[in-house]
Amino acid sequence: MRISVQDAPFDLGQEAETFAAGSTADGAVVTFTGVVRDIAGGLDAMEIEHYPGMTESAIRKIAEEAQARWNLGDVLVIHRFGRLAPGERIMMVATAARHRKDAFEAAEYLMDYLKSRAPFWKKEITSAGTEWVAAKDEDEEALSRW
Repeated sequence: MRISVQDAPFDLGQEAETFAAGSTADGAVVTFTGVVRDIAGGLDAMEIEHYPGMTESAIRKIAEEAQARWNLGDVLVIHRFGRLAPGERIMMVATAARHRKDAFEAAEYLMDYLKSRAPFWKKEITSAGTEWVAAKDEDEEALSRW
């Protein structure tokens, strides 16, 4: 398991390749990458804040819960912080399992819980000013299936 909260960009291809090469016992590797969206066409940047130590611990707990629930060989979570422009990668989740169902479900679980429970604070910066991103009902509703 590797959890990384970092300000530096990551190489998606290299991270996926390294992760997939980590185990020959797993027949399924699922990856997901989140990208900063420019929803209204006016986003200059998104600033992401977190509390070092606390954030990594919370993500590790979520990842350990996924490992306990599904038969996973490995888990990778990368989440960035700092100032990010539209189109930049914000996070990556990868799961490896013997079978695809476990890998897919665990990846979805991690994404849902990271979106709503990981201690990150996001601020959108536009030409009109800045605004903190509020929690969304649909993100909370997504947790109900787990």
